[in-house]
Amino acid sequence: MKNSVLVSLALLVSGTAYAQFDSLNVRFVGNWPFGPSYAVAHDSTRNLVFLGSGGGVYILDGSNPGNHVRLSDAIRTRGVVEDLFFDSSLQDLYIVDGVALEIWDVSSSESPVKLGSYDTPGPAENVHVSGSFAYVAGRYSGLRIIDISIPSNPQEVGYYDASVRDVYVSDIYAYVTCYQSLCVVDVSNPSNPHEVGLCETLSWAAGDLYVSGSNAYVSDGYKGLGVIDVSMPSNPHEISYFDTPNSVRKVYVSGHYAYIADTDYDEENALRVIDISTPSELQEVGHYDISGWPYGIYVSGTNAYVADGDLHVIDVSTPSTPQEVGYYDAPNWAVDVYLSDAYAYVVNGNLHILDVSSPSNPQEVGYCDTPLSACDVYVSGHYAYVIDANYGLRVIDVSTSSDPQEVGSYDMPDGANDVYVSGSFAYIATDSGLRVIDVLTPSDPQEVGFFDTPGRVQEVCVSGTNAYVADGDLRVIDVSTPSTPQEVGHWGGDHNVYDVYGSVSYAYVVADTGDLHVIDVSTPSNPQKVGYCFLYLSRDVHVLDPYAYVVSDMGFAGLAVIDISTPSDPEMIGYYETPGEALGISVLDTDAYVADGAAGLQIYENIYTGVEETPIHTASTIRLTTMLNRLAYDVPDQAQLTLYSADGRMVLEETVEGQGIWDAPAELPQGVYFARIENDSGSARTKLVVLR
Repeated sequence: MKNSVLVSLALLVSGTAYAQFDSLNVRFVGNWPFGPSYAVAHDSTRNLVFLGSGGGVYILDGSNPGNHVRLSDAIRTRGVVEDLFFDSSLQDLYIVDGVALEIWDVSSSESPVKLGSYDTPGPAENVHVSGSFAYVAGRYSGLRIIDISIPSNPQEVGYYDASVRDVYVSDIYAYVTCYQSLCVVDVSNPSNPHEVGLCETLSWAAGDLYVSGSNAYVSDGYKGLGVIDVSMPSNPHEISYFDTPNSVRKVYVSGHYAYIADTDYDEENALRVIDISTPSELQEVGHYDISGWPYGIYVSGTNAYVADGDLHVIDVSTPSTPQEVGYYDAPNWAVDVYLSDAYAYVVNGNLHILDVSSPSNPQEVGYCDTPLSACDVYVSGHYAYVIDANYGLRVIDVSTSSDPQEVGSYDMPDGANDVYVSGSFAYIATDSGLRVIDVLTPSDPQEVGFFDTPGRVQEVCVSGTNAYVADGDLRVIDVSTPSTPQEVGHWGGDHNVYDVYGSVSYAYVVADTGDLHVIDVSTPSNPQKVGYCFLYLSRDVHVLDPYAYVVSDMGFAGLAVIDISTPSDPEMIGYYETPGEALGISVLDTDAYVADGAAGLQIYENIYTGVEETPIHTASTIRLTTMLNRLAYDVPDQAQLTLYSADGRMVLEETVEGQGIWDAPAELPQGVYFARIENDSGSARTKLVVLR
């Protein structure tokens, strides 16, 4: 029987200052958090662009819009950057990243300095700064008013209880968009904000807003752009609406024009220029079609800066004919990562090479553009083998990490999904089966073998003379003769297997149930399931004995560490809730490198080894795992669920049965709890963190 760790209350929340990232026996080490751009700001005096990129901010020299030069990537947050506010008088940049407010001194564009941060009790999605206070919109966590007079020690001084989507402060009033309404909040006494006016004519989609003069301009989804007269704060009222072809998501006002992001799920997106000189009679005077979904707009001088995952600079000096004059390509979602020596190879549509010799501060050293969308990578020797969606296999020489160059390629007749290299062969998972590519001559890869699988092969792993492929089932394919691969065994049936990590004796698979299954493949012709660990919507698995590292991008999004020293009884002994969508993983020693979607590369350390252990559950058929605000359980027959507070007091008891998800009741206060499930077959217990 294995033991797990019951850690003290002080360690229950991640070991960092960020309580929002729940964890157990895993600590954050560092990140290269760059990804799609959702926010942008501009310093007109120095002509600098601050471009949110995943969980970081690029500082760009915008003096030549056609050729932005990156000056710094030193700003790295722990979440995903949602909004930016630049204070030109102090040259401070205020960032909300979903979990916190951060304050950075950007007076030196090449060496920004973090001044301080404040962890918000809920989401931090939009920010507006006025005087000595930052106003943070946090959806269901309301409007938080933060005193920033001492940037190194920001403190919350006031709170307005509503579901707040955006905030704009003018004079003594904070204007906030709530569900179907615009609220006017008196903040003359920041410690006692109170509502003085309400306009309830908006739709459920009311979000972004900008206040100019006596009017508030509100993006209101498919209803269009709303104009609310706020000249009398106690009586805000609608004076006009402008209906657009699609859905208005963002608005920025400059002079006599409102610049709006008009979006559609069919990607018919545009920047529209609306003449607001007569607020009661709005007129569109020009528009510019944008390929992506515009998440952020900032207008400065004659340019509109639009963040749609990338950066577009639109010249609006002639409002009737806006023209794009500049573009900056931000990274896309990180979907896979491979560790080799002191480098991490990250694919996010292209290939990025990061120096991780100092894991706490990864640095990008090389980059290689691929034809369409790189989605998987394997490194062997001096070459990175990259899968590029419908463009098949790309072979990239990485012997000079700062200057990777494509030297060969092999186009697939169908979609390629995954690659594993063993010896002089690359094994490719494709929509029609397993393809074996001879890469002995990297400049001239050639297909030498193919095995037609019943399903679409999503993942492949090779151990010895066997290839383990996931095509809905687990298939064991003998590749001892690469030209004639042959299936020798398979396992599946009730499970949709979509990832596998194979070794000589065991294959570790994740399926649509979310569980990690341990399959004995010592007899390849007769694979047998010997154990499983109940998880939640797992995505990818990497094994480094005695642990399996599993990532998930849904439900509990993050990293789970499974002790597999007893294959018949694998047990989760650690986890970390990541800020993005964990899609891929590679492990080196005790460090796990997670391709975390919009949050780029996140690095975590398994700190379970060497910690004094105390039993946490008896060997039983009960499975219990934790996620933020919920438990996942799998029990035979009925069992008793008991919840205890951190000081040992019983909080509640319930009866559970079978396999399911238990959600913390709405009336359960925020805090740390311990859950125990038991019946005649045994018991299991775990920690539960509840955040509101």
